[in-house]
Amino acid sequence: MPALPALNRAFSLSSALQGRADIMVPDASLLALPEKAVQFGTGAFLRGFVDVFIDDANRRGAFGGRVVVVGSTGSGRDGGLNSQDGLYTLCSQGLVQGAPRRDLRVIGSISRALSAREQWSAVLACARDPAIEIIFSNTTEVGIALDESDEPSLSPPRSFPGKLTRFLYERATALDYAAGCAPIVLPCELIEGNGDRLREIVLALAARWKVGDRFLAWVGSSVSFCNTLVDRIVPGAPPAAELDQLSESLGYRDSFITVCEPYRLLAIEGDGALQERLGFVGRDDGIIITPDVTPYRQRKVRLLNGTHTIMVSAALLGGIDVVRDAVTHPQIGPFLRRVLLEEIVPSLDTAGSGEFALEVLDRFANPYINHALFDITLQGTTKMRVRVIPSIVDFIAKTGRTPDALAFGFAAWLQFMRGELQAARRAAGLPAPPDDEGARVLSHWASVEGDTDAGATRLVHAVCADTRLWGQDLTKAGAFSRAVTTHLLRLRTHGVAGALGTLLAGRTA
Repeated sequence: MPALPALNRAFSLSSALQGRADIMVPDASLLALPEKAVQFGTGAFLRGFVDVFIDDANRRGAFGGRVVVVGSTGSGRDGGLNSQDGLYTLCSQGLVQGAPRRDLRVIGSISRALSAREQWSAVLACARDPAIEIIFSNTTEVGIALDESDEPSLSPPRSFPGKLTRFLYERATALDYAAGCAPIVLPCELIEGNGDRLREIVLALAARWKVGDRFLAWVGSSVSFCNTLVDRIVPGAPPAAELDQLSESLGYRDSFITVCEPYRLLAIEGDGALQERLGFVGRDDGIIITPDVTPYRQRKVRLLNGTHTIMVSAALLGGIDVVRDAVTHPQIGPFLRRVLLEEIVPSLDTAGSGEFALEVLDRFANPYINHALFDITLQGTTKMRVRVIPSIVDFIAKTGRTPDALAFGFAAWLQFMRGELQAARRAAGLPAPPDDEGARVLSHWASVEGDTDAGATRLVHAVCADTRLWGQDLTKAGAFSRAVTTHLLRLRTHGVAGALGTLLAGRTA
């Protein structure tokens, strides 16, 4: 069989692809649009989310611009994207009104990719471009943090806020602090008040770097940092066998095929004036401009992301690889539903939480999405603090009871954090996603004799009492830590199946 051609600009504009009825392809006019946005991040989520919204807007004639993406992690994605002229295939598949549906399209909204490490001067050149209107980012929950040792002279600064501060300073000085050239910053990280927090850090770094009051005033009064909520499941590349099959169907090679679900929601905190400035919003029903994103954020982070985070360790310890199989598993499935419907939903006051939770179950069960459970463990300790701990605390406050299924999930997470599965994965030549705060949990494991009942008990107390991890002492959250201890001892003695069987049989901790 002859080798498949590679996806790039020339091939996308050829009659071989332009004439296809089963794939939506950008035409030459869309690929010639000017650069109007900068995006910090080259990963699958932004490719399956922000860049799609921009592509949709360009097709409607509502934005008229493309995105320069900046890679900071050394993944090499920037070079790979450039080899494809910024083009990649989006495969949206799932159940739409109960019927299976798959849509294929080539996304043409990325103009080029830059490496912050190797092309920082080119990134700063983008900062000087008056046509740039919007800055997007997605650096996970750990990305929006103050690095007090960061320096503007570094090429580039170490942290994302450091890079952004240097980028904004370059822009302000090059364009004489013009208010009309101040960009809109739309962070897509899943932290509360992401825009407010990012502004605080940028201002703190600017003050520390002594760049001048004029810059501080420009950032404070002219640059719009918007709080946002993002929601779409984007697993990224399909498994190898499915990828080969999909490539044959497409008739070309694409190193950046991005799989996602049909559902998508971008909620942006702002008013009508902001909506007028955000030209890509238009008539897209997947985008909401609202005075307060808090209800949307809380509902999504607690119900969808929180359920992902609390069930992933038990599922992995039980030998499950993907989210879909967890939903249908005879034990993990009922555990997941109990966590979601009986403990997280009652912890919320947000309207529509029950209905949204049922939608979440359908989205998890999407037969076309192979969402790898190990991918969810990326920065898992920080995710536990942001996405799960508030549900535990609020459930206890509202009901006076211990959320037993959440306690089991926490115990399973503790067992997972010993690192045996991660070590086995690395030994097999597979990556184990990083978890920066996980080292602190490992240090607790190292300080006790975890293979004894007494050691396990001390471990649970030490981890739950670690206010640096959780921002509070969980040993004071009712009987939660005692329940976690009971479940961890059962996991050690009876394994996941036996411990889950006890939980689901109604025998509480």
